[in-house]
Amino acid sequence: MKKLLVTGSSGLIGSEVCIHFANIGWEIHGVDNNQRAIFFGPNGDTRWNQNRLKSTIRHFVHHELDIRDRSGVLALIKEVKPDAIVHTAAQPSHDRAVAIPFDDFDTNAVGTFNLLEATRQYSTEVPFVHMSTNKVYGDAPNRIKMKELETRWDYADPNYEHGIAENFTIDQSKHSLFGASKVAADISVQEYGRYFNMPSCALRGGCLTGPSHSGVELHGFLSYLVKCNLEEKEYTIFGYKGKQVRDNIHSYDVARFIEEFINEPRVAEVYNLGGGKENTCSILEAFDTVSKISGKPMKYRYDNNNRIGDHICYYSDLRKMKSHYPKWDITKSLQTTFEEIYQAWTERVK
Repeated sequence: MKKLLVTGSSGLIGSEVCIHFANIGWEIHGVDNNQRAIFFGPNGDTRWNQNRLKSTIRHFVHHELDIRDRSGVLALIKEVKPDAIVHTAAQPSHDRAVAIPFDDFDTNAVGTFNLLEATRQYSTEVPFVHMSTNKVYGDAPNRIKMKELETRWDYADPNYEHGIAENFTIDQSKHSLFGASKVAADISVQEYGRYFNMPSCALRGGCLTGPSHSGVELHGFLSYLVKCNLEEKEYTIFGYKGKQVRDNIHSYDVARFIEEFINEPRVAEVYNLGGGKENTCSILEAFDTVSKISGKPMKYRYDNNNRIGDHICYYSDLRKMKSHYPKWDITKSLQTTFEEIYQAWTERVK
């Protein structure tokens, strides 16, 4: 039985990857220490998800380990001897990074480096998949010519008809401290791939979402928005008239792409992993969608100050992914994703 090591296994993408690979016969080793609860408080706690994995996956082994623990990471990979590694653990918030800059950098940059070096020392043939972020592009996408529509912004430049491609610049832009730490991790993954010929990729995620997300205000756009609607709590829009646009991809489709990559790995690849143009929405449009599902109006307030380094409009150009892995495509529509998130929150808040 093949072994998969998943960091951040109790998080949204980590848990989805665990379940997906368990369903196709892999032994799963999850690495998580519930750091999200420390970063975001009780609402960010993911122990419920850890317990869910233990109860639903037959061959699941939980490892309580902080990826900043270098000796612990080195020892774990030598002990487990994984056939593939999926690294999803991170400090994921722009805003939180400002308050905890050392924790942010040590988790995102140093933690990733620890895992890369531990993998290299064990084997340079083990596929290494890293969940990066579209925030490595900083606010450079905001320099694209935009057009303002009734409920959203969109690109006016025809060169970006399909969205942002992987050759878009990551240089000379404002990233936020979080974006900077993720750039360091992203480049490290590429460098270990090229320098040591290790099969590896950095997946520059857009809005990754799904029913297993413990969304909070500082991270987890759709999940938190749906929760606010369900509980009739006020949601804060930060700038851009609420017309800022994101592409949203269900965690299941993320896991499916990771499977395709591990089956046919490449060296030092980069992919913009999002829902693509067909699965975009603005905050205002998201309000409308969730209100139609729940029957409740959205309560919100507007703050004219946008988040530092935030995108006015961002959606992923999926053409490179589809050309490299033609068996993969989006299977979960935006409407289905909304409905699944709403149902999950309904069950969890009872």
